Amino acid sequence: MAKARKNGLYSEVSGELSALMRTGWADTEQHDLPQDEQAPYAARRRAALSAMFPGERLVVPSGNLKARSNDDTYPFRPYSGYVHMTGDQARDCALVLEPRPDGGHDAYCYQLPRDGRDTDEFWLGYTAELWMGRRRSLAESARVLGLDCRDVRTAAQDLAAGSEVPTRIVRGVDAALEAAVSTDEARDAELEEALSGLRLVKDAWEIGELRKAVDSTVRGFTDCVGELSGAVASSERWIEGTFFRRARLEGNSVGYGSICAAGEHATIMHWTDNDGPVRPGDLLLLDAGVETHSLYTADVTRTLPVDGTFTAVQRRVYDAVYAAQEAGMAAVKPGAAYRDFHVAAQRYLAEQLVEWGFIEGPAERAYELGLQRRFTMAGTGHMLGLDVHDCAEARNDEYVDGVLEPGMVLTVEPGLYFQPDDLTVPEEWRGIGVRIEDDLLVTADGHENLSAGLPRSADEVEAWMARFAG
Repeated sequence: MAKARKNGLYSEVSGELSALMRTGWADTEQHDLPQDEQAPYAARRRAALSAMFPGERLVVPSGNLKARSNDDTYPFRPYSGYVHMTGDQARDCALVLEPRPDGGHDAYCYQLPRDGRDTDEFWLGYTAELWMGRRRSLAESARVLGLDCRDVRTAAQDLAAGSEVPTRIVRGVDAALEAAVSTDEARDAELEEALSGLRLVKDAWEIGELRKAVDSTVRGFTDCVGELSGAVASSERWIEGTFFRRARLEGNSVGYGSICAAGEHATIMHWTDNDGPVRPGDLLLLDAGVETHSLYTADVTRTLPVDGTFTAVQRRVYDAVYAAQEAGMAAVKPGAAYRDFHVAAQRYLAEQLVEWGFIEGPAERAYELGLQRRFTMAGTGHMLGLDVHDCAEARNDEYVDGVLEPGMVLTVEPGLYFQPDDLTVPEEWRGIGVRIEDDLLVTADGHENLSAGLPRSADEVEAWMARFAG
């Protein structure tokens, strides 16, 4: 019997109701589901992971629902390493790579099966299908994923019974599975590191998904420009809601909390309250990305004059950031050090800040001391994919200290931020924040700007706004 909710209106279930609920249901098993188009790519990713850990069992959970408040939960978002290795997005699951005696691994996926109709769980339980929606059966999941699927309710017991097999698990994702195995924290971290590193170079299917994410994001930005008058009449939340509508219409959601920062809020790197006024004469910094149904996300930023025209000082700052981005983008090519684009953009901004008299030169000394960071705040970009800051746990020598390869996708996003209380700059500069961010695919002979559908230069932005602004 399912556990009753405290303060529920029904204290018990009569035997007659229980019997009634268990009868009269049609067989809804789907026998003709096609295999997911990502399945062969996921199989190759699993093979690469297998080769890295011969003779060891690997456990990659998807994660569980997380409480938002009381019995209300956040929308579920699976662990990205699980998605990458399976193409699946279900909760309460785990991919297991079981080592074979002759080498390699057998892969199978623990899943939460459909509720049977022989108990009251299917209509009263915490994960009841009549409350939460229909799940795939294990057989259906096996066909879709191209993986043997097993009942996750036996997973902890199964894993504990195989304690003699050297095991690694991704920690911090599923506490129950983590408690069922005896592992070493350092070795587990190496598994997460490997899963992250395997996402550095995107395959053809992933690149296609990122194109979809960026194309939807371009449309979302255009929506926001078209509804600027609504934001002026209300607040930054109008922009947030406008972009979210596009994200939900064409994808799963937003890939991260949208930054809709007007006026001095544009100087706050991660402003997500989005509750401030949008005033003509100010700038609006919009940093947002659509997450596709497959969970790949874009990450684009444009800084827009609310009334359609930059002031002289705003344009001066904007042009400097644009030139810095141009310098950074020019450094994105195969064989270049990952850091090159960051160095190029930061050197340019250091030169500008010295020229303006905001930091002490010479420019090379200012750059070496990092003095420009007072006004540039963050790094100039990051890898992009299933996570907005993708591959974050990859080895340093493969990522930040590594070399760019075709198939990598990264952002280039320099910015300048003059805080409203910064007495080291003239008053008319205070409260101005500008960032320009694009998503670049490293190609065999250079790079492709996936977000080139949005204008970048100040003149292009003003022309675009004159055409679409509402």
